[in-house]
Amino acid sequence: MNVRTCLGLTLTGLLLLLLPAAGLAAPAGVRAGVQTRSCHLPGSEETLRCVSVPVALDHAQAGGAQLALHVTVAPAFRESALSDPLFVLAGGPGEAGSDVLALLANTFRRTRATRDIVFIDQRGTGLSGKLDCETRPAQQAMTEDQLEREIRACIAGLRVDGLRVNYAAYTTANAARDIEQVRLALGYGKINVWGGSYGTRLAQAYARAFPGPLRALVLDGVAAPDQVIPAGGRDSQAALEALFRQCAANPSCQRAFPAVRAEFNTLIANIAAGKVKVEIADPRTAEPMQLAMTSARFLGTVHSILYSPSDSRRLPFLIHSAAQGRWEPFVARRNVAADFSAAGANALILHLAVICAEDFPRLTPALRAEDASPLTAPMLSRLPALCQAMKVPPVPLAAPATIAAPVLMLSGALDPVTPPRRAQAAGNYMANARHLVVANAGHGISQLGCAPRLLREFLDRPTEPLKADCLKDIPVPGFQLGSAGPQP
Repeated sequence: MNVRTCLGLTLTGLLLLLLPAAGLAAPAGVRAGVQTRSCHLPGSEETLRCVSVPVALDHAQAGGAQLALHVTVAPAFRESALSDPLFVLAGGPGEAGSDVLALLANTFRRTRATRDIVFIDQRGTGLSGKLDCETRPAQQAMTEDQLEREIRACIAGLRVDGLRVNYAAYTTANAARDIEQVRLALGYGKINVWGGSYGTRLAQAYARAFPGPLRALVLDGVAAPDQVIPAGGRDSQAALEALFRQCAANPSCQRAFPAVRAEFNTLIANIAAGKVKVEIADPRTAEPMQLAMTSARFLGTVHSILYSPSDSRRLPFLIHSAAQGRWEPFVARRNVAADFSAAGANALILHLAVICAEDFPRLTPALRAEDASPLTAPMLSRLPALCQAMKVPPVPLAAPATIAAPVLMLSGALDPVTPPRRAQAAGNYMANARHLVVANAGHGISQLGCAPRLLREFLDRPTEPLKADCLKDIPVPGFQLGSAGPQP
């Protein structure tokens, strides 16, 4: 689960990118009243099909308020396409299907040869009424308390189409019902579903609520049914400790950064004590800037870096540079995940709507004590106040039913949020699952090495054996030892 959340831009900029209808016909089975047009969206150079599907805001009140769900369809390359498409569910919660269209170029290219690829913007994300807050450069200099006040004010004042938002309607269960409405609206029969990170929770919810239409399921970075998303300290700390051990075992990294673990601990202590003042040239503009380096900013950036092994191999260099007072490399890397131009950033308020209803009620004192880690402590300390502002009722955890459809689960051994143990726990509630673990990978497998080919082979024959030895060929990235980048 990609639990990184950062304030993003408003919906307006993305809406302006939609073009009038021009040439892509809707599927023959599309329901009347569903709006379809050709469009160009960030992440894809080609013309795709954008569909607006009206769904009930509260599925228990079908005649009540509605919202427009945005769906992007990439038609199969071959005219004789198979009738069972692949539905793509992004992570977060807060990431939209339209945020991950770049996966078409590699991850889903082989699959798209014979199947439509359908990207869904979950309610409250992307072009489906994104629940987010405006970001301003001035926020870089704010304290954590000031940022919290800004988020609370955003929660209280957020409007969609001029109306206050019913945050209680933005649950995983409602999002799963939306998927079924998309399937019916587009006229598909059986479907396959790919979920990444939080999308694996949503995919499992759909599989249990609507087992009939589901042909096969692919889960990448698997969330266990009982997993509490904010309680990721144990897994993230394990990933960090593994990185420190790998650096110590690598002669070049050990020689360049012999005290990186101690430097990291010293930085944590000094930042928490308010002893770190960052005054640098802004990596974006080269203008002088002052940055309030808080524990949340520092540790949140470290946590996000651990998602990717190739990125985490830069971390010893970034820590050492910061410990020497040279913060420019660290701040530049932080801006990758928290840039003010990142229109595809996760929808923060949607993230909170889901987490505060489904996870926070299960975040017991015992679990917090068991899962304690500096990496997640700043986020956990702010969560009670933010969830109090959200005012969403708790969603009880239902006993998970067994998923009968064939399931392919993919895990990275170095994953800081959904390591293999989470997939193993999820597999206890699956009748026909196989689990592939990649030793040198982190959070997200589908785009690596031979994985795109394996996805196609699994979807073509989901009940047949899968030869996956090629995943062992994914190499260990080199460590970055200086400003020039990773060593060869």
